[in-house]
Amino acid sequence: MAKTKKVATEVQTDRRGKDRRQENTPVAVERRKTPRRRQIDPTTCERDYSDDEIEFMHALDEYKRKHGRMFPTCSEILEVIRDLGYAKPAPAAAQEEAASSLEA
Repeated sequence: MAKTKKVATEVQTDRRGKDRRQENTPVAVERRKTPRRRQIDPTTCERDYSDDEIEFMHALDEYKRKHGRMFPTCSEILEVIRDLGYAKPAPAAAQEEAASSLEA
C-alpha cells in the first residue's frame, strides 16, 4: 500500500477580501449630496415650534446622547426640565397670601 501525503490547504471563507472598515483611509468622494438633517420629531416636522419648545427638545436630545438613553423615564425628563430652570408655581392660595402680605 502506498502512503499518501496530506497537503495542508488554506480555506478562505471570506470572499470579500480585507475589511476596509478597519483601515483609516480618507473617502475619495463624499456620498451624501446634502448634509443629513436630524429631525427632532418627524411626526410633527411641519409644525412651527416656539423657542421654549425648541430649547426643551434640544436639551432632551442632549441628555439622551450624553446618558445613552433612547427613551428617558419621566423622572429623567423632569430632571431636564428642572435643569432648564423651570419650577412648579406655588398654589393659588399661597400666591394670594404672599400678595396680600406685600400690600400690607
